[in-house]
Parts: sequence; C-alpha cells; structure tokens
Amino acid sequence: MDETKVSILCTVLSLTFAVLGYLVAYLTFQRNKKKDDTAEGQNKGEMMSDIRYIKAGVDDLKRETADQRKTVNELGERVTRVEESVKQALKRIDGIENKTH
Repeated sequence: MDETKVSILCTVLSLTFAVLGYLVAYLTFQRNKKKDDTAEGQNKGEMMSDIRYIKAGVDDLKRETADQRKTVNELGERVTRVEESVKQALKRIDGIENKTH
C-alpha cells in the first residue's frame, strides 16, 4: 500500500470512530436524561403526596381547634350560670343565717 492509501484509510477510520463516539455519547445522554426525568417525576409525586398529607393534617387541626373553642365557650357559659346560682344560693343562706341568729 502506498502512503496515500494508508493516510486515507486512517482518516476514514478516525472519522468513523469519531462518529461512533458521538453516537454512543448521544445515546448515553438520552438514556440518562430519561432516567433523570423519571426520578424527577417520582420526586415531584412524593412531594405532592407529602403536601396533601400535611394539608389534611392542618385541616384536622383546624377542625379540632374549632371544636375545642366551641367547648370552651360552652363551659364558660356554664360557669357563668353556676356562679350566678351560687351567688343566689349564698344570699339565701345569708338570709337564713340572719333569721336564725
């Protein structure tokens, strides 16, 4: 083989390997991109699930707080009525004590 043919053969082989290297790199990039997209989708799904769980917990706490507020208000009203009854009962007891002494 003469020198020109060897030079052309080396050039063709170099270009072929360069194209193959580029093709392998491109396919690897696409494969990794797909894996990254899948992982990102899973992470977003988990995050949305966690946010829904937290939101449901906050809603439960709001309901419990409203129920407790209602209970406290009812107890406050009952205590006020009991205080009024006790005040009237003490007046009657004082009246009875004054009559007996």
